[in-house]
Amino acid sequence: MENKLKKYSKNKNIRKIILIVLIVIGAIFGFLKYREAQRYETTDDAQLETDMSSVSPRVSGYIAEVRFTDNQQVKKGDTLVVLDNRDLKIKVEQAEAALENAAAILETTKVNALSVQQGGSTSIFKIEELKIRLANAQKEFERGKNMLAKGSITPQQFDKVQTDKEALEKQIETAIQSQKESNSKTVAANEQIKVAESNVKQRQIDLDFAKLQLSYSVITAPFDGITSKRNAVPGQLMQTGQPLCSVVATQNTWVVANFKETQLNEMKAGMNVEVEVDAFPGKKIHGILDSFASATGSKFSLIPPDNATGNFVKVVQRIPVKITLDKNNELYKDLKPGMSAYVKVKTRE
Repeated sequence: MENKLKKYSKNKNIRKIILIVLIVIGAIFGFLKYREAQRYETTDDAQLETDMSSVSPRVSGYIAEVRFTDNQQVKKGDTLVVLDNRDLKIKVEQAEAALENAAAILETTKVNALSVQQGGSTSIFKIEELKIRLANAQKEFERGKNMLAKGSITPQQFDKVQTDKEALEKQIETAIQSQKESNSKTVAANEQIKVAESNVKQRQIDLDFAKLQLSYSVITAPFDGITSKRNAVPGQLMQTGQPLCSVVATQNTWVVANFKETQLNEMKAGMNVEVEVDAFPGKKIHGILDSFASATGSKFSLIPPDNATGNFVKVVQRIPVKITLDKNNELYKDLKPGMSAYVKVKTRE
């Protein structure tokens, strides 16, 4: 009986020691967590993000060739898909022919305008010649008039001199009227040149547009990255804007951590951040707090909450915070957008 009491007493002491040890360990753990909470702000509501672009054709057409596969590394400008562009080439040829025709019309219009202008110049010379002849005829008329008064010539001879002068006056009037008409034709011809030049410009724009549409038949990667969600098969009809695939950038990955609004009091841009990705437990990557979102996450939702409806319930909101990562870390190249992460921001030394 005495042995049993000793054994029970011994076991009781052991349990007490274990309990004390557990309490001490718990106290130490709690103290360390408290100290950490004083120096760090943490959250596990964080995901990796990167640039992603949906690749779509700008023109509709049948796929002639597909030059990529799912999860393929591509460089900016690499050809992904080639559309059947025979109809687009025909449109380019039509635009080229229209441009050549417009250019030929412009040259013809310029030649006609030059001819009209030269005709106007000839009229000016003719008027000057008639004016000189009229001046001589005027002198003859004055002499004839004096000679007729003296009886040196007959009235018939004087009538001929007078008729010659009046005929030249009429010719000058006709030439001046012709000159005015020529000037009007010159103005009209110059206007026709402007119209023809405008037509050439329009045909050039049509050709540039046709060539641009033709260039859209070759679909390229918008930036360096990895292709995903391939939706392209040779012979498939693609409409404008229909997704062919997505390209996920591999050169720039960051973290968006959603901190509670009550955690932001001491957080500032430029603070050091420790990031642990769930996919790589035990491995950490250094980051820098880059910036804060301009509004809470709920404000960017499809149907943001309206607290003025009479059924208000206060909920602590979260603010998205962008964190840039150390690209020299060996873990960086293995990061994928969408991965979950645990973030620890150092707010105090």
